[in-house]
Amino acid sequence: MSDPSDNTEHCGTHDKVQKTDAQWRAELTPDQYRITREQGTEPAFTGAYWNTKKIGTYTCRCCGHPLYSSDTKFDSGTGWPSFYKAIADTSVGTETDASHGMVRTEIHCNRCDAHLGHVFEDGPAPTGQRHCVNSTSLQLVEG
Repeated sequence: MSDPSDNTEHCGTHDKVQKTDAQWRAELTPDQYRITREQGTEPAFTGAYWNTKKIGTYTCRCCGHPLYSSDTKFDSGTGWPSFYKAIADTSVGTETDASHGMVRTEIHCNRCDAHLGHVFEDGPAPTGQRHCVNSTSLQLVEG
């Protein structure tokens, strides 16, 4: 049984993380908060992981949930880390984003709802998808 004060609810095999805005602001830098909690975007070619070749698992910056494997990372030329699939079907959720005069598919962490970026249908085989992710939303666990 989980501690009721930990602000989580059971979500499949993972605990759903739910925190107040004040809690997120206390835990994240202003830039991390803007991107992950307010659906922001970092400038292209500026994030920590857009061109890294290090091997490991990319986890959610906010909750540590495993999101992507370096095995599925590819150079999309866009200036953001790009992956052709999530580490598991249940790792990343999607919803329609109609902001900025466009209709796109937003991707978010299924555990804490942190904004990750967007998914596009112009990626490589085998999926044809490009998960275009803000480095700020990620934490690389090497190995």
